[in-house]
Amino acid sequence: MTESDSCSDGGGCDGADDDGPPTVVDGERTRQVAQLSVPEMDCPSCAGKVESSVRELAGIRTIDPQIAAGRLVVEYDEAETDFAAITERVEAAGYTVEDDGGETLRLSVPEMDCASCAGKVESALGGVDGIRRADTRPTTGTVVVSYDRTAVTEQAIVAAIESAGYEVTETAGEDDTGAGQSDESDSIWTSSRALKTWVSGVFVALGLAFFLEFLLPGANAQVGSVLGTTLYVDDVLFLIAVATGGQEILRGGYYSLRNRTLDIDLLMSIAILGALTASLAFGEALYFEAATLAFLFSVAELLERYSMDRARNSLEELMDLSPDEATVLQDGEETTVPVDNVQVGDVVVIRPGEKIPMDGKVVDGTSAVNQAPITGESVPVDKTEGDEVYAGTINEEGYLEVQVTAAASDNTLSRIVKMVEDAQSNKTEREQFVERFSAYYTPVVVAFAVLVTLASPTVFGVAWSTAVVHGLTLLVLACPCAFVISTPVSVVSGITSAAKNGVLIKGGNHLEAMGAVDVVALDKTGTLTKGELTVIDVIPLNGNTEEQVLRCARGLEQRSEHPIGEAIVAEAGATGVESAEVDDFESITGKGVRADLDGTPHYAGKPGLFEDLGFDLSHVHATTDGGVVTKTTQQLCERNNCLDLLEDAVPELQAEGKTVVIVGTEDEIKGIIAVADEVRPEASAAIARLRDLGVERTVMLTGDNDHTAGAIAQAVGVDGYQAELLPDEKVAAIDDLVAEHDGVAMVGDGINDAPALASATVGVAMGAAGTDTALETADIALMSDDLSKLPYLYELANDANSVIRQNIWASLAVKAGLAIAVPFGLVPIWAAVLAGDAGMTTAVTGNAMRLSRVRSESGGDEP
Repeated sequence: MTESDSCSDGGGCDGADDDGPPTVVDGERTRQVAQLSVPEMDCPSCAGKVESSVRELAGIRTIDPQIAAGRLVVEYDEAETDFAAITERVEAAGYTVEDDGGETLRLSVPEMDCASCAGKVESALGGVDGIRRADTRPTTGTVVVSYDRTAVTEQAIVAAIESAGYEVTETAGEDDTGAGQSDESDSIWTSSRALKTWVSGVFVALGLAFFLEFLLPGANAQVGSVLGTTLYVDDVLFLIAVATGGQEILRGGYYSLRNRTLDIDLLMSIAILGALTASLAFGEALYFEAATLAFLFSVAELLERYSMDRARNSLEELMDLSPDEATVLQDGEETTVPVDNVQVGDVVVIRPGEKIPMDGKVVDGTSAVNQAPITGESVPVDKTEGDEVYAGTINEEGYLEVQVTAAASDNTLSRIVKMVEDAQSNKTEREQFVERFSAYYTPVVVAFAVLVTLASPTVFGVAWSTAVVHGLTLLVLACPCAFVISTPVSVVSGITSAAKNGVLIKGGNHLEAMGAVDVVALDKTGTLTKGELTVIDVIPLNGNTEEQVLRCARGLEQRSEHPIGEAIVAEAGATGVESAEVDDFESITGKGVRADLDGTPHYAGKPGLFEDLGFDLSHVHATTDGGVVTKTTQQLCERNNCLDLLEDAVPELQAEGKTVVIVGTEDEIKGIIAVADEVRPEASAAIARLRDLGVERTVMLTGDNDHTAGAIAQAVGVDGYQAELLPDEKVAAIDDLVAEHDGVAMVGDGINDAPALASATVGVAMGAAGTDTALETADIALMSDDLSKLPYLYELANDANSVIRQNIWASLAVKAGLAIAVPFGLVPIWAAVLAGDAGMTTAVTGNAMRLSRVRSESGGDEP
């Protein structure tokens, strides 16, 4: 994405440099030319949507959507709109604006752990020229900033965040795997703020003891006066409690006011200062309320930080999968170096029990590798020379030497972590609703607090001091922290839990959409089946053995490049059958192959080939064993050791989804080989589980012939199927399903099925580990060829939607109930702090963390 473009206009160009957008002078007005890279805008319909969306902005002069180049050129009046607004309108139309003219910076801001904190950071960054987009993620304590490197520096961005009152602990570029998270979970309760909080609590307790004269009757003596107001010992103790416990609160309130953000810090500061003002200036004696606010809100902040760290730890566990160091083998010498220093092409050594530090290929050694951290596979996978391994997986038992194929910042684990982090920016519909609602909630409750304070003495007949307390209590309830955090913390918990179980979800919106799916459409090849042809049956005829049939077939097919031939050769090799001597190989187009084996002409191919050779396929003798038909052919024989290949044997095999190859000479049919794309063993169980979980309909979409498709559909138990579909016909089938049902998920291999995946409500790719295309094209990727992950994904998404609904409505109900009860004197200020703020934030976070209990192996637990 770039803001610069050449201009030629009657008005001329004034002061445009090569790096910035040109300023075009037109009378008394100035206008800019913005050029945006929008690669997804690849059709007239797309261009029309983008143009209509951008036209909604004031100040737009001309719009030129260049479809072939995937570029949008917009001329606009800078006095009425700007580049960021145009970008937002393009994205509002549903299209991504690529950033190829700027930089992306990831910053770790661990103290930014709530919605109000994020609001202050956004406000601070909003005042910095050159920042195109700022994405604050309180659930992980990170800020991702897209900026123009010619207009602003990294130091200026960091300074802006720190001006909002938050420390930046680490920065990383776009290609780095996330900003480092500060490991503070163990020190939260002994941090500087925690120590001040405990001191404040001690003084609150002492003040209360003196006020009640619990320890020494008559000890609560007068100690002085301020502004004509008498101070007693308990008042002084309460003031000390405010001074120690309220420091961080007032500091946060200062930054909120400075950034014009009406958040909990500002509201609490107003409440504390209001109580002190009423006490010192008007003699209302609200010292206890001020001290209680300072102490309890500090406790609430510590609880929020602790709860948020629990959510962040789920992502940090992913980041910690890869070791920090690797053992590199150079000239026979082993050297331990940081993984960031390992280069592509280096050979690393992994001993038993060690984690594999980098993606690569095994060049020496054999071992079983536990791939569960990446793919979720419960059984270790045997690895030998030439096999791929992934960073973060565990070498179980053998010695391995692995040649590195990807840098640390670009390996499979790094991409997964980065996508999980970025998934927070794709907001769910509920999250967008919460953000819109919260923008109105705080001002309304603040106005209600003012109204209650002013009206309570008249309406309820209470004293002014009581009315002020009621108003302060409502200010505590005015910030919707728990409400705002309820959805993103659930999304983070669900997405990271899925990643640990071998499912990569690329956005909270996709998680939400998957939970609302009514229909699941599945590709056949590579999804319901393994995607590799294998020999299923070998049926010897006319006294031949299985070994003899395979020997002939291997000789005939070993020069063929057809997948069926490759499957036959692989089966013969696996069973130890040697090939005959082959001469005069010939491919018979559309029918089969011919070759001389040990000097005798042999054939392999379709039944029609042997009919052309003059064979009577209706009467072929089956091989017997001691006068009894062998088990393989027993069910096919209907007349004393005789098979009718045309009417019985071949149709029955084809009805099972198998492709039939007949092998023989010019004088004799030696046998039948049945080849098929084997159904995944977990396919039928996965389909049944989806139905049990509430999926209304499952459909198989395939380009294979109707005969084979029907057999596979029956074997796996789908509700329906469509066969012989071209790629565009698959898309049409998905469109029809989408029109009929609320949500449709398409499951495919992520490459050939890309158009259908894109057309569905949710696109799910199979076997994504190490497959860049699958990671890019699908909304969700199953990181192993394990279809049982599909019902787990559906269950997790359903549970996540339930948890989000529970969190939203529970936090709203508690806040609303407390707010309504305040004017009636039913809610003390400490209850508003602990129940309305800390309690609900802790509760929604804990509820969200239950999503980590859903497991693919057992089907999960119901929240």
